[in-house]
Amino acid sequence: MLTLLATTHRVAAGLLTFRAWETLRTAGRVLARPEHPLTPYLRDAGIAVEEVAEPDPAALVSAARSQSVVWVAAPEGDEALMREIGAQIVQEPLDVEMLHGSYDLPGARLLDLVAVMDTLRRECPWDRKQTHASLVPYLLEEAYEVADTVEAGDLGALREELGDVLMQVAFHAVVAAERTDETAFTIDDVAGAIVDKLVRRHPHVFSGVAVSGADEVVANWEQIKAAERAEKSGAEASALDGVPMAQPALSLAAQLNRRAGRLGAPADLLPDGPGLGDRLFALVREAADQGLDPEAELRAVSRVFRDRVRSWERSGRTG
Repeated sequence: MLTLLATTHRVAAGLLTFRAWETLRTAGRVLARPEHPLTPYLRDAGIAVEEVAEPDPAALVSAARSQSVVWVAAPEGDEALMREIGAQIVQEPLDVEMLHGSYDLPGARLLDLVAVMDTLRRECPWDRKQTHASLVPYLLEEAYEVADTVEAGDLGALREELGDVLMQVAFHAVVAAERTDETAFTIDDVAGAIVDKLVRRHPHVFSGVAVSGADEVVANWEQIKAAERAEKSGAEASALDGVPMAQPALSLAAQLNRRAGRLGAPADLLPDGPGLGDRLFALVREAADQGLDPEAELRAVSRVFRDRVRSWERSGRTG
């Protein structure tokens, strides 16, 4: 019997399934490459491990015909070895099992992203010279590409676009981790902060608070945010804190209107001059009153205009 024990490098070495440990303990021979990350843990458990610089498929098959043999596969897999073993047993069948000793948990591939970004930061000249400031345009660009993909209904492409945004988050984190003062943070700090915030703002999920529906969820969310702002800014706290003034003007006006509306701010606070900006701001409020997103509405009309201009160009009426 030949068992190929597969493990994932995204789970700490030594964390194996019960069946994997039982198979290892009862095997006649256990073999692995030198410096395999699992070897120290196997030896700590009293399992003798034979180190083999490069496995010989014929020798493994021959040994497995007389006793149970476990080959501890490389963390990245041993597909070529498996194919060679398969070729060895075509004429004389042998029981061969692929046993998974550990499995990736959801989110495990994020560890690969962190490792890749660390490598790029060290070894790529372009990545090495980037700063938070130089990366901001790319983050904004990738976010807009996500918006375009969603608006176009191209959900197949959404995975790739979200990956581009996620890469930007990882990039900022690896830059921040290099600092040696109190402003330094890691990707784990980023993840930990958002986890804490989500748990804090969802007491109906994590703290047993009863809610009647989505409207009460939103109301609780706003109350919790207000308490957070008060703790952070004291008497100077405002419901408008955190509104990014650098965002496009149309979406900025919409967000300010939403925040003010939740406060019950009076209508006479709205700009009332005759200028174009005042009229645009009033239109944003009108959209909000109708439950519409002014940014999305204008983008939709812009797409129609774009298509009509292109059609006009193709008709030969230019020039």
